Amino acid sequence: MVYRAFFDAVFSRMDPEKAHERGFAAIRAGRFASSAGIRKTHAPRTVMGIEFPHAFGLAAGFDKNAKAVPGLLALGFGHVEIGTVTARAQPGNPRPRLFRLVDDRAIVNRMGFNNDGAAAVAARLHRLRRRKAGRGAVIGVNIGKTKATEPADAIADYVESARLLAPYASYLVVNVSSPNTPGLRDLQATDELRPLLAAVKEVSDRAHGGRVPLVVKIAPDLADADIDAVADLALELGLDGISATNTTISRPDSLKTSRRTIEAAGAGGLSGPVLNDRATEVLVRLRRRVGDRLAIISVGGVTTPDDVRARLDAGADLVQGYTGFIYEGPLWASRLAAASKPA
Repeated sequence: MVYRAFFDAVFSRMDPEKAHERGFAAIRAGRFASSAGIRKTHAPRTVMGIEFPHAFGLAAGFDKNAKAVPGLLALGFGHVEIGTVTARAQPGNPRPRLFRLVDDRAIVNRMGFNNDGAAAVAARLHRLRRRKAGRGAVIGVNIGKTKATEPADAIADYVESARLLAPYASYLVVNVSSPNTPGLRDLQATDELRPLLAAVKEVSDRAHGGRVPLVVKIAPDLADADIDAVADLALELGLDGISATNTTISRPDSLKTSRRTIEAAGAGGLSGPVLNDRATEVLVRLRRRVGDRLAIISVGGVTTPDDVRARLDAGADLVQGYTGFIYEGPLWASRLAAASKPA
């Protein structure tokens, strides 16, 4: 593949965050759309009351500030989940904070929710929704806690983001599963999660322009019993879906990359094909637990068209990827979108 050879020869030698910024700028400018060979996938599906062009979309993390949505959709993604967005703007963690494990086609990141803040992103989405390119786009909005916000004020922080962003979101995602904001994953405990989700749901139910579906995103590192508890809570509160899974803090023995390189990368969330098995396990467990009462967005380790088909066969309503996009390039989205069509 031409892009893979280019990646190995050029991007792999470049600082990962700088490479991301250059690629992002090109996508934002629409430079890849005409060369991506987009294949129209006439396989729309209705999930959470929303009509998606097809099942495959871009996971949160790539377009944190809703700056490149039209360009990303032009590459073949059926939907784009922007964010994670926090109530207040924040720079994220110090650089370097993005690392490649090339032998595993994996990434370690500790970005720390670097973003422009809910008010700025809401204004950008407002402008986008007034344009033809954004009017009918399916845009998920992923929200998280501002790092400086004390745990006791976390609910108010999420509510502020939801209030500002819900009017422009196709669906909202409450992210309590990133490993890069101290204490965030503690919010996955059901005693902490219940009042948080209830408060955000109240906002999403009353959003200007109509009710906005609400999803909670969980980590692959949760114990099975805790996954069941979150599923039961989502049903109890009347959520619309669960996104599973985020990055992992584990460093499995199956990684091909040398331990020295892995240790040099340090703390952060690991993503890539290594997550495939666990993400699929969580998907199957959730589907058995919730039946058809909740939508499931399957994320983590999705790299090939076969991965997309396997997730849909295992019960996913939607499938998302991110790390594969970094390694496979601008044609990747259209290839995986084609795999989301019914057999």
